[in-house]
Amino acid sequence: MFKRTAVSSPNSLLISSQAARWSQQHILSLLSQLLILLITVFIATHMVVNLGERRLQEDWADQRYSELQTVASLASDKAAFLQFRTQTFAKAELLRQYLQNPSKTQQQKVTESWDSLTQNIPELLGLALFSPEGKLRFSTTDSFDNMQIPAALLGSGRNMGGSDIYTSPMSFTPIDGILEPYFYQLSWIENPDQSIKGYLVTYNSITKLLESIKPAFFNHNSPLLLLDTQGFLYAGANQPEPLTNMPDNLGSSLKQTYPDLWKDMAMNNFGQFYSTNATFVYLKVELTSQYETKREYFLLSYIRHDDIAARYLEWRMVILIAGVLIALLASALIVLRHLFVLERRAKHNSLQLSHGLFNSELSCLIINDNGRIGSANPKASKALGLSIETLIDRSFQRVLNLDDERVKQIKEALAHHQQWRGEISIQNTNSSTLQTHIRSEVCPHSKEQYWLVTFDDITILYDSQRQAYLYQLLSDSAVATALTDANGKLIKCNSKFDHLMSLNGETNIAITELLGNELNNQWQNICAQISLQGEWTAQIMPFTKSRYSQCLKTTLAGQLAYDGDIEYLICTFEETVPTVEVNNSSNVFGHRSAIVLRLNELENHFNNLSEQTKVESSLMVMEINPEGIFSHMGNMSQLEKRQKDIELQLLIELPLNYQISQWQLGKLVILLPDTDATSAYQYALNVMQCLTENNLCEGINMGIAGYVSPQTLEQYLANAEIALKRAKQSVDQNICQAFTRPAHTDHLN
Repeated sequence: MFKRTAVSSPNSLLISSQAARWSQQHILSLLSQLLILLITVFIATHMVVNLGERRLQEDWADQRYSELQTVASLASDKAAFLQFRTQTFAKAELLRQYLQNPSKTQQQKVTESWDSLTQNIPELLGLALFSPEGKLRFSTTDSFDNMQIPAALLGSGRNMGGSDIYTSPMSFTPIDGILEPYFYQLSWIENPDQSIKGYLVTYNSITKLLESIKPAFFNHNSPLLLLDTQGFLYAGANQPEPLTNMPDNLGSSLKQTYPDLWKDMAMNNFGQFYSTNATFVYLKVELTSQYETKREYFLLSYIRHDDIAARYLEWRMVILIAGVLIALLASALIVLRHLFVLERRAKHNSLQLSHGLFNSELSCLIINDNGRIGSANPKASKALGLSIETLIDRSFQRVLNLDDERVKQIKEALAHHQQWRGEISIQNTNSSTLQTHIRSEVCPHSKEQYWLVTFDDITILYDSQRQAYLYQLLSDSAVATALTDANGKLIKCNSKFDHLMSLNGETNIAITELLGNELNNQWQNICAQISLQGEWTAQIMPFTKSRYSQCLKTTLAGQLAYDGDIEYLICTFEETVPTVEVNNSSNVFGHRSAIVLRLNELENHFNNLSEQTKVESSLMVMEINPEGIFSHMGNMSQLEKRQKDIELQLLIELPLNYQISQWQLGKLVILLPDTDATSAYQYALNVMQCLTENNLCEGINMGIAGYVSPQTLEQYLANAEIALKRAKQSVDQNICQAFTRPAHTDHLN
């Protein structure tokens, strides 16, 4: 590298100080960065080396744990096999013959057989036979003569016997002057009546048991220690180079030599333990489980960190060399960066313009004084539907589809006011409408003029305004129309409705207030019909203090929400000639079969029917029996809800000329014009089936009466009540008919 004394620039240097020079500030900055770099590389290299060693420790621990699992599994299998072997020895033919005929000859044969077994099986230290009283009869070795069978295993109070094998805890015994860890297994020799003939005991060496497993499945460079749950060492003594705080003699306690490690082992069944100089892996293994207790022990292994560091030496050197190379390369990069910073001269105007233009959310174009597009950002490219490469150097008049007159207006506005605002329609695939703002700017150094064009896509807003205008034109028809919510609150109306109701722009009013109290009283039934059938139609007559003077044909259509409730109502009103006779009791005349009337309304409707229609009619009284409902419905409000549910089900399937009315709480009246006795009974059966399918048939009784001329509605209801009483008295049916024949017969069906 060589030091440059000047900076190349498109402009001539005015003074010599413009050349690149190393100032004291730059030198201090460079030295501080190099120092920080070296410290960082040193710390990073040290961390990588330590992490590598720790990773190697973890890998060793995982491998040793896997080996401990294998040893534990094989040791458990070996213990199970020893139990099977003990059971086999107990069932041997020679032993059976001796127990049947105990003689010196038979004992000699058994002893010779056992000696052969102990010589050929390394871990088998000896066998012994005990009497039913727990006394030693004979054994292959004298090392275990002092052993006593636990009292819990003798007599009838024992929990084990038959084919069970008892495994003792581990203990020590001297054999040939050497302390030997062992455990014994005891088998019960029983008569057919389950009485005890004796006890067979086999003595097994723990050390030889592990040595038969370890060479094939364990690393010889790592020690394997066996400890009981109290921390005493039973295998793994006489290590080549034991740690100072590890037990090295059989019977010594880890709890005393290394209490921190033992505390961790006592609280867990398996795990890893890291000390300053070694890594330990331990696993609790259950060699056998019995009724009295579990035989659990710990397998423990460890490795010194110095051994791992020796294995990691080659990788340590590689990492150190890599760290030195990285430090050299990074130092060179820092020096080059300082040289680059000293020599860099930016065109600040272009950078500021680019930063302000292309890092914004606006769609922007830069147009030179010739009307050509110089730059465009991605937002503008997306809005215009053309790539940036296609837009560059194109005429903005062609891109924006401007005619000459529009371009002339823009130029005049820029000349006088330095800006222009307006809307431009682009005939591309989306037919976009752009809200455009054009500013005239001057470059501060070159004095060149350019246009900065920013625009927003207002196509959706424009379409929404146009759509709203079309809807307004559509609603301003010759029919008075209003939009309300589910409660009848007026939301919107057209001019025809405003003129009809003389609102004068007032919308804070309910449709029920405009159409009278009669409509307000029927509002719940009307909403129920709209929910079921979609609309409700009626003729509404003027009333006292009404805002209209003509009969109105009214249609209420419902707009349902997702859950089925009414969200909006579209109401239309047309002046018409009334088709029914005007009376003072009501000003609302709709399709009566679509709503539930009060009894006085039903009476007015009945009185207006012709006599021929009455003769051919039937009347049905339906009772929601209190005895069948109150037992589990609880109160009157729940009975009202039950009756309301039944009314809605009846309205769904109610024929057009039938009329339903509320008589009292728990009773409904249905007038059936043009219906004979057979058709009326069939309709009652259909109603009962419908209520049964909707779980509403409980406590329902129906009485049906035919019309007897001449008769008032009150007499008609009395006859239907007679049939209702008969239906309630019946055991196997809840529908009854009365007065289906002429009155002079006075006969009931």
